[in-house]
Amino acid sequence: VLLQEFGGDLVQAGGSSRLPCIVSVYYYSQYCRGLFRQALGLERVGVVAVDADGRTTYADSVKGRFTISRHKAKNTLVLQMDSLKTEDTAMYYCATGHRYCSDVMTESDYDYWGQGTQVTVSS
Repeated sequence: VLLQEFGGDLVQAGGSSRLPCIVSVYYYSQYCRGLFRQALGLERVGVVAVDADGRTTYADSVKGRFTISRHKAKNTLVLQMDSLKTEDTAMYYCATGHRYCSDVMTESDYDYWGQGTQVTVSS
């Protein structure tokens, strides 16, 4: 399984950015896909999870600003990030595994990770 994020960006606060993630193996498409982020010096935390039917779980910090879409035919996730804040600055990772989504995003529930892409929001 190979995951690859694109779209790392430098954007001003209040702006928008788009982060696609391609998952190379269709076989695992029924399982949860997630996006995590890690700010410098902090732990990696969950941003959003999406199941095969499109049901989503967002972190409170991004609700109403970020939108995930999952394109089954292309095996792609796209994270649309609007109204960006400086605290959104982080390395963003997409992930998948062999489990269905749960209410709480936990790193150990995901087996495969992308290499990450940096999103920097300037004030």
